[in-house]
Amino acid sequence: MNILVSGAGIAGLACARELGTRGHDVTVVEYAPHLRLTGTPIDIRGDAIRAVDRMGLLAKVRKQRVRMSELTQFVDSGGEPVAPIPMADINDSDDDIELLREDLVRILADALPATTAEIRFGDSIETLTDDGGGVDVRFASGRTGRYDLVIGADGQHSAVRGLVFGPEDDYLRHLGVYFALADHPGEARTEGANSIYNVPRRMAGIFRYNGKAVAVFQFRSDPIEYDHHDLDAQKKILVDAFAGHRSWRIPELLDAALADPGFFLTPASQIHLPSWHRGRVALVGDAGYSPAYLSGRGTSLALTGAHFLAEEIDRHGTDHTTAFARYEARQRPYVTLAQDRVHSGRDRMLPTSWAAIAARNKALRASATGAP
Repeated sequence: MNILVSGAGIAGLACARELGTRGHDVTVVEYAPHLRLTGTPIDIRGDAIRAVDRMGLLAKVRKQRVRMSELTQFVDSGGEPVAPIPMADINDSDDDIELLREDLVRILADALPATTAEIRFGDSIETLTDDGGGVDVRFASGRTGRYDLVIGADGQHSAVRGLVFGPEDDYLRHLGVYFALADHPGEARTEGANSIYNVPRRMAGIFRYNGKAVAVFQFRSDPIEYDHHDLDAQKKILVDAFAGHRSWRIPELLDAALADPGFFLTPASQIHLPSWHRGRVALVGDAGYSPAYLSGRGTSLALTGAHFLAEEIDRHGTDHTTAFARYEARQRPYVTLAQDRVHSGRDRMLPTSWAAIAARNKALRASATGAP
C-alpha cells in the first residue's frame, strides 16, 4: 500500500521502518526542517524492547545505552546533596534501556529502507479527504497526493488528529505541570552527578551526559495558551514561572534557556481518545495516547504502537478496518498502564511547599540507608 506518515519523531520513524520493511511505500512528512534531536535520555521498557529486537535494532540500541539516571540527586541551595533519586522511580527492571533521544532517532532514521521509505522535511498536512477508497491529501507546500492509509504520528499537538477527530481540547487532560529543556554549553565538560533543586512547585536541574549538559525545568501551572511554534513566547513562559527565584543556579539556567535556539517547552498532558482510528486514518504514539513525560513510557508506547500496527496491517492486508481494530486492542492495555501512573512522579518531583520538600528528602534518605 501507499502510506503517508505525519511526523518524523520516534513514533513516525518507527512506523516508517516497520511498514517500509514489509514492502509498503511510505512517505514521512515532517513540519520541521530537520530531525529533532534534542531531549533528555529516554527509556525503552518491557515489550518495547521486544519490538526493537524484532525491528533488528536491539544491538544498536544497547550499544548506545547510558546510565545517567543512576547519578542523579536532589541538592540544596548550596549545591550539596540532600537526597537520592530512588531507582524504582526510574527503571522498572534492570532490563530497561536508557539512551539519548537523539541516538534513538538517528538509529531509526538510518534504518529506514531506502527503496520504500522517504522523509520530506519542511512540509505538513493541510487537508485530508477520506472517500472510503483512499485519502486525498493537500500539503501546506501546495503538493497533493492520494494514499491508501494515513498515520498520524505527529505528537501531542497532532495536526492529523485535529483534522480527523476534532479539536485538541476535546481529548486533552492537562496534569498541571510543564517541562522545559535547554542546552547548557557552559557545563558540557563538567563531570559529576546530575543535580535537581526544588523550590515550592518548581524544579530546576542540570543533567550531564556524553560530554554535554542540559538545563531542565519543571513547574506546576494551570493550562497556558501559547503558540507552540513561537519560541520567544515559550521562553517567556519559563522566565515568568521562575520570576523572583534566584537561589541555587536558577538565574544561570534561565540564561542558558534564553540563549538556546533549540529550547523546548511542553505541558505534561495526556490524550484520551475512545478510538485511535477513523476510516483510513490511524494515530500512533503521543498523537493518539500521550501518557505525559511523567510516566516515563512515551517512547515505549511509540515503539510498541508502531510494531503492533505494522504487524496487523501485514496480517490483514487491505482490510485496514480489522487491522486498526486489532492494533488498538493490543496497544490499549499498555496505554492504560502508562497513563495511570503519572501522579506519584509529579508529587515527588514537585512538592508544593518547603515543608513538603524537607519531608520528601527525609523520607528518601531514610529509604536509601534503611533507617526507620
